[in-house]
Amino acid sequence: MREPPPRDPLLAAPEFTAAEIEAGRKLFAAEWRFVAAAGSLGVLPVLEGVEVAFAGRSNVGKSSLVNALTGRRALARISRTPGRTQELIFFSSGQSLRLVDLPGYGYAAAPKHKIAAWTGLIQAYIAGRANLARVYILVDARHRLKNADAPLLDMLDEAAVSYQLVLTKIDQLDKAELAPATAALQRAIERRPAAFPGIVATSTRTGAGIPELRAAIARVKAERDHGGSQRRRGG
Repeated sequence: MREPPPRDPLLAAPEFTAAEIEAGRKLFAAEWRFVAAAGSLGVLPVLEGVEVAFAGRSNVGKSSLVNALTGRRALARISRTPGRTQELIFFSSGQSLRLVDLPGYGYAAAPKHKIAAWTGLIQAYIAGRANLARVYILVDARHRLKNADAPLLDMLDEAAVSYQLVLTKIDQLDKAELAPATAALQRAIERRPAAFPGIVATSTRTGAGIPELRAAIARVKAERDHGGSQRRRGG
């Protein structure tokens, strides 16, 4: 198997082996499809396989990232209107993996009752979804973490749900700005109990960081699958 070309370490944190990069590529090479849109807990799809979710402020690039990971330009609907996604959107590859696009937050113009409904739905999903392996919190590289991100981080810490930060739109930063942005994010979460160390820096325009994020998700899925098989054997 051909070794992948060397990558700038600033664009690829944490480090992955060539085998892990290939495992991520294979995992996402499957045919992805829309499964369900859930606006309430009562219509969530039944538990199946492993789920990883994507969260972040409105217009941070969640749908674009889902499309880049799956290699499908229009799998997740991209909207230029902040706050348009008001449901949990589920996608599946048929390989016991689901991606879940959570409603964006931090859109000040949204009615308060809608914000409360989205927040309650996200909180209930995070706290009660047994097959949720990790939440990837997307942060615009130009803006870093904001006050609007804190409630979600607190929620995940309280629920003891593993999460990892993903920088988006790094192509809009000068290369010299990327290291300080990544370091600032790492410092912001280093004392948070549920935060997974290491920031994955991505650009859906250039493809930077997409192989690493696929590999990260493949690793999470493998660990959850392995843990489940051990429990079934009584290990």
